[in-house]
Amino acid sequence: MFIFILQGIWLYISELAGKDLDLGIVLKFLWFYSPRIVTLVLPLSILVTSLMVFGGFAERYEFAAMKSTGISLQRAMRSLSVFIVLLGITAFFFSNNVIPYSEYKWQNLRRNIQQFKPSIAIAEGQFNQIGEDFNIKVAEKSGERGEFLKEVIIHKKNMKRPSSNLIVIIAEDGELASIEGSNTLSLILNNGHYYEEMVEKDYKKQQREPFIKTYFEQYTINIDLTALNKKDVEQENNISNQNMFNIGELSTSIDSLSDAYTKDIKLFSDNMYYRTGSGKFVDKKTATVVLNDTINSVLDIYPAHQRADIIAMAVNNANGTIQAAMAKKKDAKRKVRRLNKYEIALHEKIVLGIACIILFFIGAPLGAIIRKGGMGLPMVVAVVLFLTYHFIGIFAKNSAEDGSIHPFIGTWISTLIMLPLSIWLTYRATTDQGIVDFDQFGQRIKRLFKKRTK
Repeated sequence: MFIFILQGIWLYISELAGKDLDLGIVLKFLWFYSPRIVTLVLPLSILVTSLMVFGGFAERYEFAAMKSTGISLQRAMRSLSVFIVLLGITAFFFSNNVIPYSEYKWQNLRRNIQQFKPSIAIAEGQFNQIGEDFNIKVAEKSGERGEFLKEVIIHKKNMKRPSSNLIVIIAEDGELASIEGSNTLSLILNNGHYYEEMVEKDYKKQQREPFIKTYFEQYTINIDLTALNKKDVEQENNISNQNMFNIGELSTSIDSLSDAYTKDIKLFSDNMYYRTGSGKFVDKKTATVVLNDTINSVLDIYPAHQRADIIAMAVNNANGTIQAAMAKKKDAKRKVRRLNKYEIALHEKIVLGIACIILFFIGAPLGAIIRKGGMGLPMVVAVVLFLTYHFIGIFAKNSAEDGSIHPFIGTWISTLIMLPLSIWLTYRATTDQGIVDFDQFGQRIKRLFKKRTK
């Protein structure tokens, strides 16, 4: 958990750093983030611990002592097997109830943190955003708190056109001043120019590009910091994704998305038919024309003055249909991807508990076979097995999202691949066989060469 939480800090450090967040908010962020990594940590922990425990038993000859008193490997594993089954059931309920709730709280907190404004800090030689209306650049700062500024350039937004920087202020020097406890920051500028582009309603007057330019010896700008100091991490946002739903909600959403997708495709096909305009040229007179060998194409049954219109309409319909089909293809791909994500999330809640059980029946017999406990070889073997399991799952889920394979296969394939391995290792361990019997393998090779020699 510690390793994966550290990884999460590095992943989201850009969202947490430089925003003057309290330690409690950061800890709350990590607390809501931690349940989502349980799906990785729990199977890996079970695999590592089962390898270490049973490897330690075999290394200290405790299994030999058990067998001498009539305790088989199956009996030694019985209590742990029951515990792992209960743990798998608990993991299912955890994945179905706790993870969706924590995912919502984490995403909600993450969005609220993104709306936080960074603390007032003006770096030299670059534009710095202060509030929503000011961009300030200074060449040099001095003073105990960096309050004295030189060569100040300010871009200020105009309320008439918030998206444009119509006001530019340039000053030789300036000073930041504020009263303790006040939400107002005063910026006192000395010896500068104020430039503002005027916005006219009349288009002809606006084409003359009117502006106002003034010179000042001292100019004071008051910046309201109330919005910067207003922070509410508990604000509830209207957000949702497939990771925030339990199985019942996912099933309902999948049905709704599937029905909507089917109706959308059917509506598109109907619209394509109506856009052909086939009913426009229905004519009772032309319908009574008798086809014979002199008619070479369907255009021959229409009067000459209609043929050009028919050809023009056919070309326009073909071009329009191609464009509509390409646009619908992109839209359908996006909807299918979303639907696949919901199905993957549904199966992931079930596969977690099953994966824990299967990985236990890989680690326990493998530890008994290799007869090595501790943090050395068992850790290496466990990490290799888990990475194989994990990367197969990642590649399969990515393929399932874009529709290359079915979401069920993409979610379950890594677990189903490990299932035969668990059965084979359990069988080898209970029959006191190694992973590979090199003596028997060598004897078979010798017999093969003897037959060839004869």
